[in-house]
Amino acid sequence: MIKWLTRPADYAPVWQDMRAFTAGRGAATPDQVWLCEHAPVYTLGQAGKPEHLLNPGAIPVVMCDRGGQVTYHGPGQVVAYTLFDLRRAGLFVREYVRLLEDAAIGTLDDFGIAGACRKPGAPGVYVPRGPAGELAKIAALGIKIRNGYAYHGVALNVDMDLSPFQGINPCGYEGLVTVDMAACGARHDLAPVGQRLAERLLAAMPQPAHATR
Repeated sequence: MIKWLTRPADYAPVWQDMRAFTAGRGAATPDQVWLCEHAPVYTLGQAGKPEHLLNPGAIPVVMCDRGGQVTYHGPGQVVAYTLFDLRRAGLFVREYVRLLEDAAIGTLDDFGIAGACRKPGAPGVYVPRGPAGELAKIAALGIKIRNGYAYHGVALNVDMDLSPFQGINPCGYEGLVTVDMAACGARHDLAPVGQRLAERLLAAMPQPAHATR
């Protein structure tokens, strides 16, 4: 199931709704992808270090329960919250992270951005930029797993004001360059990009008859 949330969406209520959905789901609950575009916010993961917040200014900061460090969400970025039953699918965490990255890479390719890739030791999706082919981050991951159920998900930069990323060390990496699809020459509306990303995510989830993990 794919569900679009009201745009723009405040972060905290969406996070609490994800937690409530996860706490109330059972073995037969269908997986869902919630798509949204957030109002400007910095989020800091449960092990996040405040020193990676360099200059948040007037943008609110929310401490949350996902993994990872600090990131920015805002208009022009589509966030796909993946409410998936990993135990039922028979997926381990590393396999799940790869699934999220593959879906984002495939979506970028669908919209004309070839060459998107992973970066060893730094979860997310990157694109080569500049004459030296420096890798710039275009999609960030943040996951939480509770009793085999995953929530949070993947954020893909579509066509946004990238300047708030200068107020942080994105994902805890000093000097990390962040880009969006528009800066890569692929200017598209957020809705079809988000829809395609959600479709890829759901299609990639294994659906075995009996999963025991």
